[in-house]
Amino acid sequence: MLYLVGLGLGDAEDITVKGLEAVRRCHRVYLEAYTSVLTVGKEALEEFYGKELILADREMVEQEADSLLKEADVCDVAFLVVGDPFGATTHSDLVLRAVKLGIPYKVIHNASIMNAVGCCGLQLYNFGETVSIVFWTDTWKPESFFDKIEKNRQNGMHTLCLLDIKVKEQSLENLMKGKKIYEPPRYMSVNQAAEQLLAIIQNRRLQGEKPEITENTICVGLARVGALDEKIASGTLQQMSTVELGAPLHSLIVTGTMHPLELEMLKLFSVDSSSFENNACQRTA
Repeated sequence: MLYLVGLGLGDAEDITVKGLEAVRRCHRVYLEAYTSVLTVGKEALEEFYGKELILADREMVEQEADSLLKEADVCDVAFLVVGDPFGATTHSDLVLRAVKLGIPYKVIHNASIMNAVGCCGLQLYNFGETVSIVFWTDTWKPESFFDKIEKNRQNGMHTLCLLDIKVKEQSLENLMKGKKIYEPPRYMSVNQAAEQLLAIIQNRRLQGEKPEITENTICVGLARVGALDEKIASGTLQQMSTVELGAPLHSLIVTGTMHPLELEMLKLFSVDSSSFENNACQRTA
């Protein structure tokens, strides 16, 4: 049996009872280590679970999945995922591979950023398509995510922006030379995401457009959702470019049309209460 086990968002204790029981009876336990991170390290998980964990990076899961599934037809193997197992498409591919090999599988769900984001007071059913904001480089500055945010906002919907994570990435130079040298991990902050959005707004204006999103659009920055030191800040997009939310992981919400109750909740986390007093900053239902 292959078990795909969600670990939740905080620390070792966020695993479900059902998930913990599965982990403790498994022959091998892999920890997916590239789509998200917990606030505690591998050692803390091993101590709590009473099991040795094998780190599974992107290369292993995407290119060596057969070795990960080896013997899963005759013994129990667990694949641990921060948040919920189906928070990333890679994990669906793993299930499909298991089915082709005739390996039965079981999914044990847990909280993920997709539902825990409701902690800021915005209603989950008012969210549109989720987008990913990637790190820009000097030569690559995609803007496609901005169009999706604008479309959501035109429809009155909020947008959850998942921010880029770079783990075990190689520089172009080392990649071309075939050197297995990896760059230090990088996690996009709310500040960096906001700065990229502000740059796109400026670019669109230079092209004669009037962007649906402006510097005064109300946004929400979230950090370490589900952890003891969770932090939430609400304010304008401009304010999000300077707000300090600390260590990763961060997420950003661009609001759409807000119900008065949603607005009242966001005021609990305001960077500056005057941000909500300007009617031009917000849409209310």
